[in-house]
Amino acid sequence: MLLSPEFKLNIINNIQNVLGWRTDRKIVVFESDDWGSIRMPSKAVYELLIKSGIRVDNDPYNKYDSFSSEEDLNSLFDVLSAFKDKNGNSPVITANCVVANPDFNKIKESNFQEYHFELFTETLKKYPKHLNSFKLWQEGISNKLIYPQFHGREHLNVNRWMKALQENSVNTHLAFAHELFGINFREAEDSRGSYMASLDFNTGEEMNKHKKIVGEGLDLFEQIYGFRSVSFTAPCYTWSRSMEPILYDAGIRYLKSNFIQAEPAHLSNKINYKKHYHYLGQKNKFQQFYFIRNCFFEPSQKENFDWINYCIKGIENAFTWHKPASISTHRLNFIGFVDPANRDRNLPKFKTLISEILKRWPETEFMTSTQLGELIESTKT
Repeated sequence: MLLSPEFKLNIINNIQNVLGWRTDRKIVVFESDDWGSIRMPSKAVYELLIKSGIRVDNDPYNKYDSFSSEEDLNSLFDVLSAFKDKNGNSPVITANCVVANPDFNKIKESNFQEYHFELFTETLKKYPKHLNSFKLWQEGISNKLIYPQFHGREHLNVNRWMKALQENSVNTHLAFAHELFGINFREAEDSRGSYMASLDFNTGEEMNKHKKIVGEGLDLFEQIYGFRSVSFTAPCYTWSRSMEPILYDAGIRYLKSNFIQAEPAHLSNKINYKKHYHYLGQKNKFQQFYFIRNCFFEPSQKENFDWINYCIKGIENAFTWHKPASISTHRLNFIGFVDPANRDRNLPKFKTLISEILKRWPETEFMTSTQLGELIESTKT
C-alpha cells in the first residue's frame, strides 16, 4: 500500500516534534537564510544565461533570489510592523546572514590562482537600487523587525569553486563573468558538487581551511553588527561535527538546521554523507543546543502550493506537541529586485499567514531564535 505524500509529511512532522524541550507557550520563530549573499545579479544576466543554455529558470533561487533592495526591505518591514503579539512585539525575522562575497575583480587579477572576498556591505554598493539598503537593515534591527545571526563567511564552497575556475570549467567561468556562482550545473556537461554547501569537503586540508573561514567570518560578523552571533546555521545544513568545538570557542551556543544534518562521511573523491537526526534542545558534548525547523513557508520554491495552510498545519502540530513553531522562510520569498512579481505574490501570503496565526492563537509570542535559546537554557535542567 502506497502512502500519500501528505500522510508521509504528517508522519515526519510528528516524529520531529516528539523529542526535546517542551513548553505550553505559543512561541513562533521565523528563521530566514541567505541574507547578505549574492545570487542572481540582475534580470539582464538572468536572460543572458537562459540564451546561453543555462537553465536558471529551473531553480527558483536563480530565478528570483538576489540582494535585498530598498523596496524589498521596506515592503517586508511594512508587513512585519503591521502586527503585534500578546506582548506588543511584532513578528521578527531571524536573518541568518553571510558577511562576505567573492571579490571577482581581484580573483581575476590573480589569474584565478588566489581567492579574495569583500564584505557584503561593499557588494551592496555595486547594485543599482541598494544604496540605502544597509541603513534600512540597521533600522529594521533597531525596530526589532529583523535580527541577524551567522550563516557563514560566504554561502560558497571556496575550495570547490576555485578548483573549477582553475580547471577552466566553461559554465563556472560564464557565471563568474557575470559575478555569480550559485548556478546548479546538474544539467551541464561539467557537472560539479554544490558550490553552495560552504562547509562540505573532500580532504582534511579543505576541512581545516573551513575552520579558519568560519572563525574569520564570526569576527567579521561582530565587526559589521557590533555584537557576536550566538547561533549558526550551516549552509545547506551540511557541516562536520569537528567544526562544533571551533564554533563553541567562537561563542556559538545554538546550532540550527532542519531535522537532518548532513555530515561529510569520509575523506575521498566521492561525496558521501552521514545523517544525524536532531531535536529541539538536544545538546552535544560542548553543551551547545541543537535547534530544528518544524514548519515551512517557502512559496517561491513551489508556486502552486498552499503554503499558508501547510505552514498552519505545521504550527498546529508543533503546538500539539508543546513545541515552539520554528518556521523556515528563505530570503528569496521576499525579493523582487530581479522579478517584482515574486515579492508582490508572496508578501500578501506572508501577511495572511501572520494574521491567521494571531487569529487562531491570540496568545502567540514572536521571538528570535536567540531569545528562544535563552529561554531553553534558563529552563532546561
